[in-house]
Amino acid sequence: MGRPAILFSSHLDDPALWKTAIARAIPELDFRIWPDAGNLDEIEYALVWTIPDGILTRLRNLHAIFSLGAGVDQILRDPLFPKQIPLFRLVDAGLREQMTQYAVYGVLHWHRRMGTYREQQARHEWKMLPAVHPSECTVGVMGLGVFGSDIAAKLALLGFRVLGWSRTKKEITGVECHAGNARLAQFLSQSEIFINVLPLTDETRGVLNASLFSQLPRGSALVHLGRGGHLNTADLLSALESGSLGWAMLDVFPKEPLDARSPLWDHPRVFVTPHIAAQAVGSSAEDHIVAKIQDFRRGVQPAGRVDPSIGY
Repeated sequence: MGRPAILFSSHLDDPALWKTAIARAIPELDFRIWPDAGNLDEIEYALVWTIPDGILTRLRNLHAIFSLGAGVDQILRDPLFPKQIPLFRLVDAGLREQMTQYAVYGVLHWHRRMGTYREQQARHEWKMLPAVHPSECTVGVMGLGVFGSDIAAKLALLGFRVLGWSRTKKEITGVECHAGNARLAQFLSQSEIFINVLPLTDETRGVLNASLFSQLPRGSALVHLGRGGHLNTADLLSALESGSLGWAMLDVFPKEPLDARSPLWDHPRVFVTPHIAAQAVGSSAEDHIVAKIQDFRRGVQPAGRVDPSIGY
């Protein structure tokens, strides 16, 4: 056989940047770009955002898979995914700070009534609205992983009353944490600003639906930066039209790019961003993942290993 290799597969990322980073740090690995994979038996590592179903299981000498992003549902949905192979997701590289910035911006935009002030500006209207102390506003963060925990903690430091919900119990300073289905309704009923940071699993697919929206306080705001598959767009539009929801800031969608004909683009109470809540900055993602590969090759367990049985 020839040199051991790493297989790169993504329709979003520039392979040239990754090829340079791998060549500089791990020159003994041949860098191959799908579909020009060469001898599949020489591939020991896969660097993936998306890859056709069934390819990973054909890599007989595959040691580990590294996701090019924080999400891994687009990899795990492969019915032939080799669950015995370690899969690591991107959990840092500046992503956490950006996710928190995005969420905090969404909360402050709604809490400080910036949308209303923008409308007043268009009318040349000078009118001060009553201020509301952040302690009188309850923010609910659904999903308390690396990103959600940081969001909740930072909002608590800003003085908001913060609730958190997760599948299993978490402890975060200044945050009232709820866990499990038995506490979900209580959590939702108080979330005047609701932030979704859940991973996408079979259990969470379509979770942003009419049932969930109806359990929020009437007129609540939604900040959605989880995964596109969480959102039922028709139910969201109905909730906005009925007043069940007052506003929505959306970064991820069931189908991306968002169709130019989607009513979300022009809805007066919707703020659309093109999946930019967390983007790798400069060489940070390359450096971060290269370090993970180097750790794995030395026998050190990198952070961010995914449990395929639960999807994150």
